[in-house]
Amino acid sequence: MTQYDYIVIGAGSAGCVIANRLTEDPDTTVLLLEAGNPDTKPEIQIPLECTNLLGTEVDWGYFSQPEPYLNNRKIFCPRGKVLGGSSSINFLMYIRGNPHDYDHWQELGNPGWSYQDVLPYFKKSENQQRGASKYHAVDGELSVTDFISPTTISQRFVDAAVALGYDHNPDFNGMQQSGAGPFQLTVKDGKRHSAAAAFLVPILQRPNLTTITGALVTRLLFESTCTVGVEYLHERTLNQARINSEVILSAGAFDSPKLLMLSGIGDAEQLQALGIELVANLPGVGQNLQDHVVVPVPYEATVDLHTAITSNGIAESGLFLHSEGNLDTAPDLELIFGPILFAPPGYAHSSLGFTGLVTLTHPQNIGSVKLQSLDPKDTPIIQMNYLQSQSDVQKLIEGVKLIRKLFHTSAFDEFRGKEIAPGADVTSDAALEAYIRETCGTVYHPVGTCQMGTDSMAVVDHELRVHGVKGLRVVDASIMPKLTTGHTNAPTIMIGEKAADLIKAKGRVSQQVSAAIAS
Repeated sequence: MTQYDYIVIGAGSAGCVIANRLTEDPDTTVLLLEAGNPDTKPEIQIPLECTNLLGTEVDWGYFSQPEPYLNNRKIFCPRGKVLGGSSSINFLMYIRGNPHDYDHWQELGNPGWSYQDVLPYFKKSENQQRGASKYHAVDGELSVTDFISPTTISQRFVDAAVALGYDHNPDFNGMQQSGAGPFQLTVKDGKRHSAAAAFLVPILQRPNLTTITGALVTRLLFESTCTVGVEYLHERTLNQARINSEVILSAGAFDSPKLLMLSGIGDAEQLQALGIELVANLPGVGQNLQDHVVVPVPYEATVDLHTAITSNGIAESGLFLHSEGNLDTAPDLELIFGPILFAPPGYAHSSLGFTGLVTLTHPQNIGSVKLQSLDPKDTPIIQMNYLQSQSDVQKLIEGVKLIRKLFHTSAFDEFRGKEIAPGADVTSDAALEAYIRETCGTVYHPVGTCQMGTDSMAVVDHELRVHGVKGLRVVDASIMPKLTTGHTNAPTIMIGEKAADLIKAKGRVSQQVSAAIAS
């Protein structure tokens, strides 16, 4: 049986960072286990191909249960099953969130997670094309760049927003988040710069790092409440590996709680009903599932928009705003503009078009992740509960109306064709609500299912250690107690950076204690 100082489960946005930082010490051994395969699929590297990765062999291809507030539709919930995890199949957008998000995390009982605490970790990872500043750095591994060849119409979206009285904001990750401006991408030399490309590929030859792909972890191993290793399936063979220090679980908001429950950590009543031996009664495992919801408003274009292959297509510029005018909080709406057509099924259209996407940054929906069976190969049961709050619906209605208003400014006169969906004749709030419930979906930002905190539903503490057991941390988007204002890849990488320092600090203390005992 093999033995390592640390075992990291999942080579996604956080796992790749953890593997990199821990193996900076040549005396620290790390086993990195990834259920997916290497990131050799050519489309991964081409930003404009991002939509064509969903549903392929590099995607877990999850679906939610029938959603009760969406006419019982099952919602497609893609997750990366490949080196780099979802950072290898996402839309490449680099949005950190709002300072209020992290200050609120700290207020919820998580010291060390305020905006001032986490900003250095965002900067640590970053190689910002625009240069160093109070908010940005250039020495990190992750390339953050402007669009190489943005479309003219994406700038027109910004012009339209400014014409309607919104601020021009050239940097959503800078001094303020609200306003209209261009997005930035995780791109290097015109190619996707995933967490694997940034943090893992450059260090794969480190002798103290062992990386195994196609390795599905089936359960965590415990002696009483002490984590001692993992069991994993690789090439049809069940293997075990042991740890000297810790297991770091970085499998994401769906699979991290699934593996905890399979291993006996979760709600005692539910686990015992499945015949799983209880290790720690943590009823919050799999609860608190949060995600951004999005509604498309596509238009036909009268001319070819010439979208470059270095673009993600769906999100070149955007607008963060406060729909209720309270500027002392984080923006509650994000409008995303893309120079490609993203039309719901059943709406006829030509091949040319552009799309506005209305996104709630802080929706009220709270869902869950549960076990389908005792078989680790079975998908988890995912319930999102989108639009369970009528206030969310009303904000989306206002967002659709604002998209229309933006698209009907003079800035779009030379590009604007007919409205494809919901259609110019759909104007009443009731009709717009029906359209929203019929077509809305995920922005692919599930978080919260192993939330950080101190209350009865918390799964990890502020150092991401799982309550009630030893030698186990969760380090991924599942630890977020509340969803961030924007996109989740950058915050998840930040979580990996901060966790790496927490783990190293613990290791130094352990070494000092051992040395003191020996002397």
